[in-house]
Amino acid sequence: MKRLLSLDVLRGLTVALMILVNNGGGPHTYAALQHSRWNGLTPCDLVFPFFLFIMGISTALSLRKSNYQFTPAVARKIFKRATLLFLIGLFINWFDLTLSHLLEEGHFQFSIFNFQFSIFNFQFSIFNLRIFGVMQRIALCYLAVALFAVLVPHRYTLPTIVGLLLLYTAILLLGNGYAYDATTNILAQTDLQLFGYNHLYHKSPVDPEGLLSTLPAIAHTLIGFLLGRQMLQATDTPRKVRLFLMAGLLMAVLGLALSPVLPPNKRIWSPSYVLLTCGLAALLQGGLMFIIDQKQHGGAWTKPLLYFGCNPLFLYVASELLAILFGTTNIKEQAYNAIASLIANPYNASLTYALLFTLLHALMGYLLYRKRIFIKL
Repeated sequence: MKRLLSLDVLRGLTVALMILVNNGGGPHTYAALQHSRWNGLTPCDLVFPFFLFIMGISTALSLRKSNYQFTPAVARKIFKRATLLFLIGLFINWFDLTLSHLLEEGHFQFSIFNFQFSIFNFQFSIFNLRIFGVMQRIALCYLAVALFAVLVPHRYTLPTIVGLLLLYTAILLLGNGYAYDATTNILAQTDLQLFGYNHLYHKSPVDPEGLLSTLPAIAHTLIGFLLGRQMLQATDTPRKVRLFLMAGLLMAVLGLALSPVLPPNKRIWSPSYVLLTCGLAALLQGGLMFIIDQKQHGGAWTKPLLYFGCNPLFLYVASELLAILFGTTNIKEQAYNAIASLIANPYNASLTYALLFTLLHALMGYLLYRKRIFIKL
């Protein structure tokens, strides 16, 4: 099977949007570029789940080379990648915590001494480090799905997805999982008891990448894996297109049907959120596959997205580290103020900063793509 250009384009679109929505310039941001406070769904809430869905498909494609057989070499590769992703996530959290602390204490200077001080002052760099995060969730979902792919007969994929979602539904309903209250919500209490307050996300009642909500995220990634396996068995592109469109429509309808009882909620990664976002991702993948792979209407418009899609995690990690650095050193504030002096509307000024920040990473992606450098994390 030749490489699917449409999947690279969707991956690139997803990463570009991840960078865009995370980097508004000022206090005023359009609602579509903000996550829902609790129940509900905004365009911004589609980005991360789309990435996990794509990762599930990519896992099916990559492990096909080993015929989904468990061998020491395959196991080493899986655990090495998962560990690397998790450690990168921890480093991002440490980098943010360390620079923020130095700024608050007035110690932030570009000097070797203070940089060494920040590394060895474990009181704030280790004992208050958030454990979870986006990269950590990617690592755990990849690890679970990749091990499933090489250890479990694939006929159990759909039952496993259903079982995980039913188990998580029971946890939410019995454990007050929809409560916007950390003192009664089972998701918040589980993380608090296992990891401690200092190691959690503090901007919502629950850690949005916490332990229990990783269960539906694994189911989410397994859905991508299931469709990836089915796609490999389809004999031609039109059948692949129909697979994604039909599966996407079914999941979107199921997600909407569940919404009155189990509202979509990114913070807790609710079952309806899994089905709805997977459905929308599958529909978009099917549409792109029809346009790009079947009708051969790729062309120049796909190139900018390929720049992101060929080095997705590297560019995402770079964006997180640069965002922390720019915010800590006031580069972001100065750049936003310069933009705001030219654009009176604060919402448009914030969006302009985000677009310029994203374009900076597009340039990085272009240079890597032009040099045929593909950094795999």
